Amino acid sequence: MAKKATSDIRFAPTGMESPEKGGVQKGVDLPAATRKKHKSLGLTAQQLKDMYHQMYLQRRFEERAMQQYQKGKFGGFLHLYIGQEAISTGTVFAFNNDDDIITAYRDHGWGLCRGISANEGMAELFGKATGCSGGKGGSMHFANVKEHFWGGYGIVGGHIPIASGLAFANKYNANGRISACFFGDGAVDQGALHETMNLAQLWKLPTIFVVENNGYSMGTAAKRHTVAEIVDRAKGYGKKSAVINGMDVFSVYEKMKEIADDVREHSEPWFVEIRTYRYRGHSMSDPQKYRTKEELEEYQNIDPIERLKSYLVAEKVCNEAEISSIEESIEDEVLAAVTFADESPFPDQSELYTDMFVEDNPYFHV
Repeated sequence: MAKKATSDIRFAPTGMESPEKGGVQKGVDLPAATRKKHKSLGLTAQQLKDMYHQMYLQRRFEERAMQQYQKGKFGGFLHLYIGQEAISTGTVFAFNNDDDIITAYRDHGWGLCRGISANEGMAELFGKATGCSGGKGGSMHFANVKEHFWGGYGIVGGHIPIASGLAFANKYNANGRISACFFGDGAVDQGALHETMNLAQLWKLPTIFVVENNGYSMGTAAKRHTVAEIVDRAKGYGKKSAVINGMDVFSVYEKMKEIADDVREHSEPWFVEIRTYRYRGHSMSDPQKYRTKEELEEYQNIDPIERLKSYLVAEKVCNEAEISSIEESIEDEVLAAVTFADESPFPDQSELYTDMFVEDNPYFHV
């Protein structure tokens, strides 16, 4: 057998050409959205309005946060959830209020869905004492434990075992609650996921592993870094699984409610892939050279917020004036949050070690 030239040796798909040439052009292929209308899903007109309010709040909050970041009001990392709002909103409406949720560092939307106010969220970004984590967590560490949102988590895949720990506690206490862990497609090959999925299935924990597959991890298309379909990871553990269209809030609500009810009844874990698309880069420093403008426009044309807005008007749930009123109130709320954050104080130096140690007066070696 003739030895191949080094230039002919390939280890992974390359380039942005056609798939036939080994390239990867599209981040995700969406499954069909549900065809059911809100009444068939058991949703009231008021719930639809609340859904729209929640999704639009997440969008405008993050767009203002991006502007403040660019102005230098705060630094560090900023991972935007823009384009993925149907997932957080559909899930929270499908779950019980005391079900446990934990996510990764693209967490602003989840925090707003679980009781963090725009004021508290913006102040946390600014590193102010009035923030949801006292100004010491920043963008990646929004949390609201009182409403069972256990936070954003800064280490890729590091929060996955915690979610199953919550499920273990819920099962042990027989309280009827479930837990759900949300993470990106870049975390699916982390060892912590596979170790936890194994034990969760073995112990029949009431938990849901959810991949928010936005197509590109940090900047690599899923088909370049993972074999077969992500949802196929469930097969190795005999786990129930599903694929959901994350650009449609009704699809997310319908399937996540069905899954949550099943987990609650049978105490068996699920593995779910929700396919979605982020309109911004992985973080603010991402030049986004791994995708085309045409692809971005394709997904912007099926924007989940605009999709719900069109439905509200078509089904006469809201008229244009009512929608404008919702949007204007959110604009005011978010602008007020920027002012609140700007005028809030930074944490006092005495807060440096608060929440870090069990003891009130820990001993320091000097």
